[in-house]
Amino acid sequence: MRVRVRGLPDNARGALWIVLGCIMFSSMTTVVKLLGGTFDSFQLAFFRALFGLFAVAPFFFRFGLGMVRTKRLGLQLTRAVCGSCAMLCGFYAITNLPLADAVSISYARALFLIPLAVLFLGEVVRMRRWSATAIGFIGVIIMLRPGGEIAPATLVAVLGAFLVAAVTVMIKKLSTTESPESMLFYFGAVSSLVALGPALMVWRAPTFAELTFLMAIGALGAAGQYCMIRAYRIGEATALLPFDYTRLLFAGAIGFLLFAEIPDNWTVM
Repeated sequence: MRVRVRGLPDNARGALWIVLGCIMFSSMTTVVKLLGGTFDSFQLAFFRALFGLFAVAPFFFRFGLGMVRTKRLGLQLTRAVCGSCAMLCGFYAITNLPLADAVSISYARALFLIPLAVLFLGEVVRMRRWSATAIGFIGVIIMLRPGGEIAPATLVAVLGAFLVAAVTVMIKKLSTTESPESMLFYFGAVSSLVALGPALMVWRAPTFAELTFLMAIGALGAAGQYCMIRAYRIGEATALLPFDYTRLLFAGAIGFLLFAEIPDNWTVM
């Protein structure tokens, strides 16, 4: 199987990593939804960052302190700060907007990423990629049917979408010289510090059982991020972007199986 996968084109292998990452992120979202009625979103974001950092710890046994060495410290820190802010923006939007609005706005990152990839990565975007991205985004709007009200949190959500697109471009540039493990380490370390302040304002001590679920959020988030880094390391960002929409399919299946959410005709379409 490994030989067959390695024989695929780079963009095809990158797409497989994207789909695997979407499964991890969808699983993480499921746990977040289960805990959402107990913990504030900012505290959940902090635990996702902290335990995501702990999930990278086993790599130290393999690579040692050499894992934290980097040739691009400035870009590593910039990417980590932007990623942390994007995570906080996303959690804030979900908390202060209807879920349909928050999720649909988050997929605006697809529209931001294409021009950023053209400008900073030199990628050539032909009509097929524009069409795939546009059709996917239209599908998101049809599925979620946002209300359209402009609230202050809407601007935060748009900012978060732009930051995710910018982070994707930075990951692509970093992947030419940096290992996925080093990028996970710097993100986990910086995002834990960035999220600590908002989390302390709404802090509630978790029980042991809740702590187990919080650890799962961090582990699944780190695994999904690792898959995305591997994907953009070998494939073109604009070619891989449409496959990120598969996250909606996994989310719909989880909602049906675990939360008895029945999709309507618009969602099925």
